Amino acid sequence: MILDKLKEMLAEQFDVTEDDILESTDIADDLGADSLDVVELMMAIEDKFGVVIEEEDAFRLRTVGDLATYIEEKA
Repeated sequence: MILDKLKEMLAEQFDVTEDDILESTDIADDLGADSLDVVELMMAIEDKFGVVIEEEDAFRLRTVGDLATYIEEKA
């Protein structure tokens, strides 16, 4: 469920299809996210899932799977 919502958000933000997004998809390398994209994404995740992403944690969340696991642990 969290993964599906994440895929939906990422697909919309990066103009790709949800089918192109896997747990192993790297947000920067595969989706082309720059630092501003990452900040916007983290803010959107915080709003949508009601979690707070610590700044030091944001740097280690590289893949969609990393994000999903983090959200599950924080929610």
